[in-house]
Amino acid sequence: MSRANEEQNYIATKVSVCYHRRMEKIKVAVIGVGHLGSIHARIYKGLPGCELAAVCDQDKACLEQVSRELDVPGYSDYREILRKIKLDAVSITVPTKLHYPVAADFLRQYIHALVEKPFTMNLKEADSLIKIGRKNKLILQVGHIERFNSAFAATQQLIKNPKFIECHRLSPFSGRSLDVGAVLDIMIHDIDIVLGLVGSKIKKIDAVGVNVLTNYEDIANARISFANGCVANLTASRVSDEVMRKIRIFQKDTYISLDYRLALASVYKKEGLGIAKTDLPIEKEQPLQKELAAFISCVIEHKEPLVSGRVAREALKVALEIQDQIWRKNRS
Repeated sequence: MSRANEEQNYIATKVSVCYHRRMEKIKVAVIGVGHLGSIHARIYKGLPGCELAAVCDQDKACLEQVSRELDVPGYSDYREILRKIKLDAVSITVPTKLHYPVAADFLRQYIHALVEKPFTMNLKEADSLIKIGRKNKLILQVGHIERFNSAFAATQQLIKNPKFIECHRLSPFSGRSLDVGAVLDIMIHDIDIVLGLVGSKIKKIDAVGVNVLTNYEDIANARISFANGCVANLTASRVSDEVMRKIRIFQKDTYISLDYRLALASVYKKEGLGIAKTDLPIEKEQPLQKELAAFISCVIEHKEPLVSGRVAREALKVALEIQDQIWRKNRS
């Protein structure tokens, strides 16, 4: 059994054990049941120790479909849920501009929250949510799903003092998440991963981007130089013909290649004058299911999530700096 699979089984077991000790299920709602939110709802519906108590969306047809399919009450206004249902936790999968007001309302009512990425539109909003969560002693997790990717988990112990990191995250135009550009929409995943891997202060950022189909940057590239000498090159596009979610990590005598989408990982090591390749054994799992199970586990055990509001704020800060640099250059 792979390490990633062991971790998933451990989380599921802990959720189940804690549920039996608690003798009642964690009541959770999903606010925003579009493409991603509907998946949240389906996962919660089948998660041990968890009860999907309500779903919410302003799109009536979408709401009715999910509500009927999962046999769960549906509401067009999340404030109705706050008035009528005693919740323990909530997933917030609404457009980014609504993350702050919706999350703040739930946190103020002492309800644990998982907020999808990007965390908020700006750092002021992020700081406010973190402050409310801390004051009310709540779990505040942010949906950086690649942290729960099996291929990434399988390589963790192999990554030591990286010198150069290259990330490519490309996808065709989907028509979703158009309230933000490619940096906050998709590059932020890799920003979060890189910051965690390098663990050093940023020395310099150079970024470029172009808006192709929207009013925001649809393709972007950022080169991040760290104080410890590591350099990361990140490319994100939502107007590509192909789908690619890859990261390559170079360190002394070793090169690690990861494919998030296919859940594949290979390690290349120096052997004499040649290079030996090893494909890591990985059991393909659903990262979102692991992420939501981890969130429920954190709620039950009241422990710090893997991607807390504080951690997500750091990725947001870098993403906003990259975005602002792109916009300044494009205006000049």
